[in-house]
Amino acid sequence: MQTPAISIIIPIYNESLNIPTLYGRLKAVMEKLSISYELVFVNDCSKDNSILLIKQFATQDKQVKYIDFSRNFGHQIAVTAGLAMCKGEAVAIIDADLQDPPELIFDLYTKMQEGYEVVYAKRRSRKDKSILKKIAYKTFYRILARISQIDIPLDTGDFRILKRCVVDELNRMPEQHKFLRGQIAWLGFNQTYIEYDRDARAAGEPGYSYRKLFRLALDGITSFSNMPLRVATIMGFIVFFISLLLIIYTLVSFLFFHDTTPRGWSSIMISVLFLGGIQLLSIGIIGEYISRIQTDVRKRPLYVLRDTNMD
Repeated sequence: MQTPAISIIIPIYNESLNIPTLYGRLKAVMEKLSISYELVFVNDCSKDNSILLIKQFATQDKQVKYIDFSRNFGHQIAVTAGLAMCKGEAVAIIDADLQDPPELIFDLYTKMQEGYEVVYAKRRSRKDKSILKKIAYKTFYRILARISQIDIPLDTGDFRILKRCVVDELNRMPEQHKFLRGQIAWLGFNQTYIEYDRDARAAGEPGYSYRKLFRLALDGITSFSNMPLRVATIMGFIVFFISLLLIIYTLVSFLFFHDTTPRGWSSIMISVLFLGGIQLLSIGIIGEYISRIQTDVRKRPLYVLRDTNMD
């Protein structure tokens, strides 16, 4: 079988309302590019009829491939499965909600021909309905950029195109808690971007809840920064210093001023609660890192397939 010039990976979770439109627009882009291709739909155990629609397209179109998970493993794992099983010399990643315009793949592919291994789509503006999400995204990317040990581009998601050499290196990275945009930045290579305006979701409900977004942010921070651990250490030193001053104050009051009156109940309670809060926070931060170590040590498979038509 001939190796396709490009594979397009589309993670799917409850996207039955958007799949027909997405498929039509992707086909138009591929006709414009006039290169061999495969469309790799990765169904993350959707609850609607997404997989039935994809299988229907697959029976009519040999370029349509699908990977069907046994349960919901998450967006990043769905993309990871597509990267592991696709065959294209170039690989584009795009979500199915039509917020990222499929037509931009033409520009991404054309830009890559100038000698770049990675071309990512950078958001100039976004038309999300939720103002809170806009603020959350903007804040997260800037915090991560400030504390990360590598340069992760601002205002970018997973919408990008990669050369096969980059995909091969990504497939060698075994960590369970995936944060792909950080991993791609860590790899290096020759990277550039194209700016675009991100549309609102075409139809359906967002797959990323605030809880999932928080988990993704946590994965990004713990995977590419030791700053939380350093903050915990610094807080420990600050608390130790404050405690030392309180001990000295207490001893001086008792030895030189014979102050044995049981006063200061409020300050004692404040100190105890403050110390307890710092300790619990520090333990929680350390626990997050240990939890990720434990998950990687187990070496369970990242995903389990129910069905696929990938060769």
